[in-house]
Amino acid sequence: MLSVGEDVEAHALRKRGWSVSAIARHLGRDRKTVRSYLAGQTEPGPRLRARPDPLAPFGAYVAARFVDDPHLWASALFDEVVALGYDRSYVSFARQLRLGGLRPHCEACSGVTGRETIEIDHPAGEEIQWDWFERRHAPWGATAYVLLGTLSHSGRTRGVLSESMDQAHLIEAMDAVMRRLGGTARTWRTDRLATVIVPGTADVQASFAPVAKHYGASVVPCPPRRGNRKGAVECGVKFCCGRWWRTMTATTPEEAQVSLDHFWATIGDARLRPPGRYADPGALRDGERATWPTVGELADAETLMALPVVPYPATIEVERQVDDRATVAFRGNRYSVAPGLSGATMRLRHRIGTPGLEVVSPGGVVLVTHRLALRGAGTVVRTPEHRAALENVVLSQFSSARRCDRKANHPPGAAALAERARLMGAEGAEPTVDLPGLAEVLRLAFPGTTAASGADVAP
Repeated sequence: MLSVGEDVEAHALRKRGWSVSAIARHLGRDRKTVRSYLAGQTEPGPRLRARPDPLAPFGAYVAARFVDDPHLWASALFDEVVALGYDRSYVSFARQLRLGGLRPHCEACSGVTGRETIEIDHPAGEEIQWDWFERRHAPWGATAYVLLGTLSHSGRTRGVLSESMDQAHLIEAMDAVMRRLGGTARTWRTDRLATVIVPGTADVQASFAPVAKHYGASVVPCPPRRGNRKGAVECGVKFCCGRWWRTMTATTPEEAQVSLDHFWATIGDARLRPPGRYADPGALRDGERATWPTVGELADAETLMALPVVPYPATIEVERQVDDRATVAFRGNRYSVAPGLSGATMRLRHRIGTPGLEVVSPGGVVLVTHRLALRGAGTVVRTPEHRAALENVVLSQFSSARRCDRKANHPPGAAALAERARLMGAEGAEPTVDLPGLAEVLRLAFPGTTAASGADVAP
C-alpha cells in the first residue's frame, strides 16, 4: 500500500518519464503495486481490515456496562469480556475501546478540556484573584505555603509565604499582599476555600465576613468545579513555580520572602501583554503599530481602594516546643520563658497589628508577653526576670569539687555486703576457710608432716 505522499511522488516521477521499475526501486515497493496506483486501479489511504473486529461481538455488552458506569475501569471490563469469550490481550482491548470511542463522554468530569473558551473583560481595579500553592520539602525543612494575589486587569501579582493555611494566617497574608499591591480591588475572587466560603454553598463564612467589611471588598467565589474562572492567578501560580520556586536559593522563610518580592517586582512586572486587549484599534494612526505594554505599566494605571491603617485584628496561634535555653521560636526570633520548662509545648498567640506576643501554657495560662522583634532578625528576646532566673539555675549547677577517679578500685562496702547477704541468705555469706580443719586434712594425707609444719598453717 502506498501512502498519499508516495502516490503523489509516483505520479510525478511517471510524468518525468521514469519507468515503473525505476519508480518501484525508488519507493521500495513492488512493481505490480506501483502499476496499479499509476493506472488508477488503487487509491491511497487506509484499508479496511481483512479480518473482523474481535471486539464487535461484545460491543453491545460493553455499551451496556458503560451505561451502568461511565467510569468503569478498562481492566475490570476486560476481565468481564474475557469470561464471555474475548481472546485478545488487554492492550488490544484498551486500544479498541479508544479507537472505537466506546467510552461515553461525562460532561460533569471533563472540566474545560475540549471546550471553547473566551477572554473575560476585567475593568481596571475591579478584581483581585486569590489562590494558595504549597510546596513540600522546602529548604528550611518544612512545607512552604504561598498566597498569591493577582490583579485581574493587569496581571500584577504579589505573594506572601505563610506558616499555615488556616483563616488567621490567610487574613494576615491577604493584608500583606494587598499592601504590596498598594491597595485593594472592589472584588475578591477565590475558589471555594473552606476558610472563606461555607462548604457546599456560595455563602461567605460568618467568621470571614468582618474581614471583607474591614477592607470594603465583596467576596465572589468561583462557580462549582470551575476553578478556571480565576485563570489570572492560576497562571501566576504556574509562572511562579516554574520561574521562581525551582531556582530559588533561599534557605530560610525570611530569605525566601525577600526573593519572592524581588521576583514579582522585577521579572513579574516586566512581562509583556498583547496590546489588542488594552488598546483601542481606532486610536492608532495609519501605519502606526501598537506597543506591547508591560504588567507594571498596566498596573500603575489601575486605581485601587485605599487600605485601612491597621490590618484586620485576627489572632495567630501556633505551637512551639521550649528548647534547653528556655526559649521558643517565632518567625526567625526566639522568646524566653521561665527556666525548668524544657521540652514542654507552648502556644504562642499574636494579634495582627499589635506588637505583642503571648506565650500561653498548655493549661491556658498566659506566662509572659513579649514585644515582637523584627521578623527574621535572629534575636533572642529575654525579660530581665527570665534572664536572672536562668542565670541562677545555670550557676547553681556548677561545682568546685574534684572530678572522680574513674579508674580507682571500689569494692563493695559494708552496707552493700550486708544488703547482699540479706538478699541471698546463706548463699550470699562471705566465703571463709577452716584453717585448723585444713591442717588436719593435710596431716592425715601426709603422715610425715610434723606438728611444727602443721603449726605453720594454723591460724
